[in-house]
Amino acid sequence: MNIDYSYKQPKTLLNKGTGFLAGYSHSLNPYTGCTFGCSYCYVRKMPVSLFRGKEWGTWLDIKKDSAALLHKELLREKKKGPVTIFMSSSTDPYQPAEYKEEITRSLLEVMAEVQPDFLLVQTRSPLVKRDIDLLQKLGNRVRVSMTVETDLDEIRTHFSPSAPPISARIQTLRKLREAGIPTQVAIAPVLPSSEAFPELLRPVVDLVCIDDFFMGDGAHGRRTQQLGIQDKYEELGYSDWYHPEAYQVVARRMRELYPEQQVRISQEGFAPF
Repeated sequence: MNIDYSYKQPKTLLNKGTGFLAGYSHSLNPYTGCTFGCSYCYVRKMPVSLFRGKEWGTWLDIKKDSAALLHKELLREKKKGPVTIFMSSSTDPYQPAEYKEEITRSLLEVMAEVQPDFLLVQTRSPLVKRDIDLLQKLGNRVRVSMTVETDLDEIRTHFSPSAPPISARIQTLRKLREAGIPTQVAIAPVLPSSEAFPELLRPVVDLVCIDDFFMGDGAHGRRTQQLGIQDKYEELGYSDWYHPEAYQVVARRMRELYPEQQVRISQEGFAPF
């Protein structure tokens, strides 16, 4: 697939946390667009994508000179009160372009110096382990949330073929944990999985966040419905999994192995601290 890359000079990086992210003072997106191009991504039906006029996953804006801007904004915002940051809400901070561009790494370098009160790094990419040195500097002020929607890689390939394999994400969680980085797994959105899923996760993570299309797409499932995701479930013979109560199957399995307080649902699981 040909990707249309553009370099943009952002006017601002820290955006006020609202809606699903109202528990955060700010959200931070190192890129606009995401070349993982997951079929179920709710951003496909948001203005940032709709007004672009191009297929989600085929374009990417790279926010150049971001570090200097973030340094300035962080100093300003910290004077106003606690700064809690969700990175990222509408892009993956460790998508393939980050290998070369290192925008996310440059932002972490700033945050290691001018530390926010809390930073959640949301990704599905093993590349995050490259920045263990910087994440360690943030101590308990950071948590890495790794998306692992299923333990079945054949399911992953149907819904997000350009995203990293499940095994690579599990290995990354193990490395982060060994390095002392606070981590969690985000089963978000819930995809069909097996009864062995909890056993796969237990050695590598303590916190489990479960979210689905109906709670987490920002429109009570309407955005996902417009994407035709239900058809994919039916084609694969998993129509029972496309249901507002399906997440409870995964939650019940997780709670058989994890203490109740370590299994969190939707917005609660992404909350700071």
